[in-house]
Amino acid sequence: MTTTANRPQTADETAVLQVIEGVYDAWDAHDADAFVADYTEDACAILPGSYRRSREDVRRSMAAGFDGFLKGSTTDNKVLGIRFLNDDVALVVSESNVIFPGETEAPADRAAIATWVLTRRDGRWLLASYQNSPTVVTTG
Repeated sequence: MTTTANRPQTADETAVLQVIEGVYDAWDAHDADAFVADYTEDACAILPGSYRRSREDVRRSMAAGFDGFLKGSTTDNKVLGIRFLNDDVALVVSESNVIFPGETEAPADRAAIATWVLTRRDGRWLLASYQNSPTVVTTG
């Protein structure tokens, strides 16, 4: 995972990025339990055409995906920005793309821009909400 920052990261930025990196590492390992390990119980995920209302809904959906259409896939990810809305809430914007078996890179029209909302609870950063939508590819 790459970031766009050209300055030293704060401890909170590092911790937030570790949560996101953990999600993608779990994807690459096809481990649905690890995928949601840093989600809040009431976390939600909004994806094109679907709304997952809890950590368990996300876990179940990812387990089905890893056993099905996502089997063998990996991701390519780039954090575009991190903002702290207060001491205990972070907003992250990222770009990611799923790379399926047999591909060396994914086509640009499959990329997604995501918003991650993380909250600090009991000193630990957790994912409270995730939303993504397809990137619109324009030609100039």
